[in-house]
Amino acid sequence: MTEAPRVVDAPTSATFTAAVTLSETEPEHYDAAYVAVTQACPWPKAYGGDLVAAAAAAAMRTVPDAEEGGKSLHSMHSYFMRPADIGAGVTYEVERLRDGRGYSTRHVRGYQNGKPVYVALASFAAGEQGGSFAPQQPDVPAPETLPSAATYLADRSGGTMTEESKAYWSGGRSFDMRHLPGPVYLSVEGEQAPHQAVWIRPYDGLRDVPGLSRAQRDLAALAYVCDYTILEPVLRMLDLPWARPGLVTASLDHAMWFHSVPVEGALDDWLLYVQDAGHAASGRGVGQGRFFTRDGRHLATVVQEGMIRAS
Repeated sequence: MTEAPRVVDAPTSATFTAAVTLSETEPEHYDAAYVAVTQACPWPKAYGGDLVAAAAAAAMRTVPDAEEGGKSLHSMHSYFMRPADIGAGVTYEVERLRDGRGYSTRHVRGYQNGKPVYVALASFAAGEQGGSFAPQQPDVPAPETLPSAATYLADRSGGTMTEESKAYWSGGRSFDMRHLPGPVYLSVEGEQAPHQAVWIRPYDGLRDVPGLSRAQRDLAALAYVCDYTILEPVLRMLDLPWARPGLVTASLDHAMWFHSVPVEGALDDWLLYVQDAGHAASGRGVGQGRFFTRDGRHLATVVQEGMIRAS
């Protein structure tokens, strides 16, 4: 079942909340199972971040949270096996591979129409004392000085950017996204260099998600939003804006490390998503990214390889 993208009158983060709200169901193969419904979007397949975030939420539902004396999700490695239908349920089955004193491991498999569409390994850690190091956040202009996607796209059109896709990019993704040196929606704005940064903030604050603590919800939010722009540094280097006719992209594999549970209220403010192009060849590209709080705390690291086809 495919649901047409809706025009967003008042941008809201409720789309993310719906994407990671799980319904418990009877497992067919493993230890626990949950169903999540993919969001509407203006392309033929479901958004990859839906799958990553829903799988993270499913895995977290099976591990006692660090806020309750348990463990926190610290890494997740994923493969996208088939396109998932839009506006349809995906069943996430969770296998409990290990529960140790310091670490737990979960295997998550996403099924739709009886076929696997996504698989992931997720690791959880109790945490312990030790030395620390973190990269520094680069010095960039404040988000308030940059145009939102809605402002940038308001009077622009071209390529494959329909009114439906413009509405989605402007306000349908749950997060306000502001690009440095400029977006790559209709053309590659700014320097054609292998790096960029994106300021990110939920439109109206993140809502509570049933079955997840607020710390777990914030981890799922990072997993959800990271996929939107991670390949853009590669597109920037190849001079391929999203609206380029014939451009087809798809997430192939995805790795994410959560370095610290976001501090209280961190996702109520802007986060800086610093991104670099790692490599591009043979119809594939690698993007790398790091999330920082506005005051410079390093929250997470992302690496993704994606298919990039341009006819």
